[in-house]
Formats: sequence, C-alpha cells, structure tokens
Amino acid sequence: MSVESVRAFLAVHAPDIAIIELESSTATVAEAAEGHGVAPARIAKTLSLRVGERRFLLVTRGDARLDNRKAKAAFGGKASLLDPVEVAALTGHPVGGVCPFGLATALPVYCDVSLRAFDEVVPAAGSTTSALRIAPERMARLVGAQWVDACQS
Repeated sequence: MSVESVRAFLAVHAPDIAIIELESSTATVAEAAEGHGVAPARIAKTLSLRVGERRFLLVTRGDARLDNRKAKAAFGGKASLLDPVEVAALTGHPVGGVCPFGLATALPVYCDVSLRAFDEVVPAAGSTTSALRIAPERMARLVGAQWVDACQS
C-alpha cells in the first residue's frame, strides 16, 4: 500500500511528520483544500511528467498551471503528463495520491518556485485520502529536489 511506503520513508527521514488520513477523498486540489481547511494554492500537487524518455515529478502549488515555455526551458523539452497506469507503476501511488515520498522507482523530483510563497504546504501522502503538512524547503531537502521555474505566475 502506498501510504505505507510514505510512512516508512517518513519514519527514517522525518519521524516528526505525521500523515493525516481523512474519511473523504482528497484526490483533487479542490477536495484536498476543503478537507484540510486550506486555500487551494497551499495544496502541493505532484505532476508526473515526461520529456522524451525521461520521467520525473514536479511538485507545484495547487492553483498553478504548467507553463509550456518555462517547462521547456527547465526540463530541456516539451513536458507531457504520464498516463495513470504508468504513474501508479513508477511511483507506487495512485493518481490523486502521488507525492515525492516513498516512491516505488527512484525518480528525479523538482519543486516549482511557486511553492516558496508559503511557510507550509499540504502534499498527498500516497493515497487519495492521505496528506501531510510540511515546509516547502524541507520537502525539497527530504527528496533531493531541484528548484525550477516551470509554472505560470
């Protein structure tokens, strides 16, 4: 179960961070924002992308949209979303629960600079009903993410 892989990752790297599990779905930014009582922008959504044969994750604020020009500059080519089956196979997390923690496959992780507007964000935690609260800078450090400017301002 992918929540368990996130729990195992946190136990080793950040035992002070608790996973929050809700009864209702938090698979969309709107559902997650409502469920956690935060603005949609504070939801740290994780996009599973490809450029050519490269696959990677981009964590960005919930209300951000990928900017094709910026993404091409940041990633060296046109980025496209992976299909849900490939997302689940590579990350071990279902779409709506994808996060950069406890991945089934080692993937490069990028964090969009838009996250730096907040002292705390709410990324998913491996399922469509789980999340956690974390400072964006700490999240990036924990997963070895590189900061990029790939989304619309």
